[in-house]
Amino acid sequence: MSKRANGEGTIVPYKVNGVQKGWRASIQIGFKPNGSPDRKQFYGKTQKEVKEKLEDYKRKMSMGILNEEKITIQDWFYTWLFDYRKQDLKPKSFDRYYGIYKNYINNTTLGKIKLCDLRTTHLQRHYNNLLNQGVTPTTIKQLNTNLKTCLGEAERQGYILKNYCKLVTLPKIEDNKEIKVLTKEEQSKFLEAIQGHELQLLFIVALGTGLRLGELLGLKWCDIDFKTNELTVQRSIQRVPIFEGDKIVKYEVIEQTPKTKNSNRTIPIPLNIISKLKKHKKEQNQLILYAGEAYTNNNYILCDKLGNIIDEKKPGRNLKSILKKLDIEPMKFHALRHTYATRLFEAGVPPKTVQHLMGHADIQTTLNIYTHVMKGEKMEAVDKINNLFIEV
Repeated sequence: MSKRANGEGTIVPYKVNGVQKGWRASIQIGFKPNGSPDRKQFYGKTQKEVKEKLEDYKRKMSMGILNEEKITIQDWFYTWLFDYRKQDLKPKSFDRYYGIYKNYINNTTLGKIKLCDLRTTHLQRHYNNLLNQGVTPTTIKQLNTNLKTCLGEAERQGYILKNYCKLVTLPKIEDNKEIKVLTKEEQSKFLEAIQGHELQLLFIVALGTGLRLGELLGLKWCDIDFKTNELTVQRSIQRVPIFEGDKIVKYEVIEQTPKTKNSNRTIPIPLNIISKLKKHKKEQNQLILYAGEAYTNNNYILCDKLGNIIDEKKPGRNLKSILKKLDIEPMKFHALRHTYATRLFEAGVPPKTVQHLMGHADIQTTLNIYTHVMKGEKMEAVDKINNLFIEV
């Protein structure tokens, strides 16, 4: 049997003088004073027997019945992530959590501290060191957020008396991120330039609905109501890592539920886009008849000519290439979503309505875009009241 991940344990044949006498299970329970791994071992005549011993030990360890004083931060984070969170985290979210563990907890000075010995000073020193190494304040905040949730479970189970993540001072995050959008003039140039482009409809639907790329790729014909001219966001296409233990063995493109509860929403479709969708449906039906069995018919709207899901990197690459030719500053595909929100604000749509249409879980996210859009409008407002201050 192949070696398992740290914290999961290994089961291998037990041999004496080259002759197998049974099976041996081993699990890392911490680190020795010299920094080398500290392991607990179990023996038995059958693989099943040692596996039961290993699982019983892991269960008791997770319940806090034994070896509490030996559990390290990295051991507990790994146990919490794989045993408590993996089942309820979406694959991409799990990958982000695991990246935090791998890059900023495992095999670090903080990670090797015993859970029962952890204090605010250890966390503060670790965060300060990361900041000095060039790690961004945003990443450090994410690390602390994950650790705080992880240690919250440890506190609930009685491993620790206090969650020290709540007491640290985090570096200030400078909000210098500029939201990039197409101006009305740039949008007109772009729409003209994509006439006949293979991704023309995808770009148009993006600008007319504000959907995320994964939501666009996941659109099916059953999501369109041609009577009410609305679409319903019910799924998203994501390329996600597939784990075996703590190793990524492959990537798969999957359908999953929308990003948040608010992401599951109904959006009105502009009439000119409705007409383009109807035309596209007729053309796609002809392709299906022509391609026959070669066509993968999963009912996707924005797919390639054989019904396959479009590579998630392709729209972004094509967008940047088109904008560059138009002498417009290249932007990420997500900029089309911000452009949609900008056009709504410019049209006087209330922020709460924009929040619903965008599927934002937090109105503050919507207002951040609103602040960006209002810069120009604030100047116009000042101009309008200038006539109130006539020189006497």
